[in-house]
Amino acid sequence: MEDYSLGLVEGKFAELVWSREPLSTGELVKLCQEELGWKRTTTYTVLKKFNGKGIFENQNGTVKALMTRDEFYARQSESYVERSFQGSLPGFLTAFTSRRKLSPEEIGKLKQIIEENR
Repeated sequence: MEDYSLGLVEGKFAELVWSREPLSTGELVKLCQEELGWKRTTTYTVLKKFNGKGIFENQNGTVKALMTRDEFYARQSESYVERSFQGSLPGFLTAFTSRRKLSPEEIGKLKQIIEENR
């Protein structure tokens, strides 16, 4: 399974792209310099990493998302459950709820999700 984990700074970079795409590489370099304090080379290195993961693409100097924010975080969650709980969603929920009780609203929403995905 593909690794969809992001560090804090990579997450900030991804949010910059998702919130403004499509954008030119020049705009992205300027934005990363202003928001993250990065040099041009750092921006291109990180962009290349995201390109390699199939998350963003840099085509003819225009950066755009190949995967939406929601798609990415869904895949990241699936990957986490697969790695940490051998793919067991019940195992994940058991661990998650062992330290915190679910509210009636959360329980209702989970029941709704289960019914919709049977």
